[in-house]
Amino acid sequence: MPTVKATSHMPDFASQEILDGRFRLLDLLGAGSYGKVYKAFDNQPKSFSSARYYAVKVLLKADKQSRDYEMQLRELKLHKKVSFHPNIVTFCGAFEENDYLFVVLEYCEGNDLFTAIVDKGIFERNDQLIKSSYVKLVDAVYYCHQQGVFHRDLKPENILCSVDGSDIWLADFGLSTNRRVCHDFGCGSKAYMSPECIGKETNNVIYSAPLNDIWSLGVILVNLVTQHNPWNYAHSSDPCFDAFLANRDSLRDALPISDSLNSILKRIFDFNPVSRINLPTLRNEVLSLETFYAPNDQI
Repeated sequence: MPTVKATSHMPDFASQEILDGRFRLLDLLGAGSYGKVYKAFDNQPKSFSSARYYAVKVLLKADKQSRDYEMQLRELKLHKKVSFHPNIVTFCGAFEENDYLFVVLEYCEGNDLFTAIVDKGIFERNDQLIKSSYVKLVDAVYYCHQQGVFHRDLKPENILCSVDGSDIWLADFGLSTNRRVCHDFGCGSKAYMSPECIGKETNNVIYSAPLNDIWSLGVILVNLVTQHNPWNYAHSSDPCFDAFLANRDSLRDALPISDSLNSILKRIFDFNPVSRINLPTLRNEVLSLETFYAPNDQI
């Protein structure tokens, strides 16, 4: 969430109770430059829901006259709007105490997708698991788009998955927007930005938020299949992206992917955003794939 970067000055809330004893904060699940996330126990579950455990994000409350405060409110509003989808982390509520904002979220047992891919190797050469999990992610993003919410920071670190990788939940709407057309270039995480979002070589004055999300989904698909990024930055200064500019089949040549997946990736990574594959078509193309991988004798 884009707000005051004060995690280093934030106290440890573990073992503390908040909201008049309603929640007891337990283990620290994660921390970033903007806040901390704790596993929390609900002492009064009947007054809220049947769940006993939640994830509580703790943020330093932004000044109400600042842009950061507007962005905090926007994240809460947009996340709440889309949180009824089964593959989106449920927004359960938010409240302020003293100098802090506490955001109560569904607790999802497991890992973030980055950990599942890189550290656990859960998806390695598992066509069926990749297919089912990726389609769930596409469905979640499509639902957001249908509700007029565009994530703008799709990456494995912002996606949660169950221990076995079979369940997927989209999370962290800190950079999301309800504006289909954007002009704040460089929004998101470097490796997952589309060329038009980077904006340095496209000469655009605006870019499409939903089409930028589709590009990010393409990078995530490469992550799932190969445990690598296709490039670090979709700009000609990046050698791997420059190779893709020169040869649209360079990903197939460099990575152990099937011809069918290569064809899908070329439609996702279309330099012309309006020609980019749409999400329903992407979903169907992925489901119809026999395999994401090249035959062993071609690796």
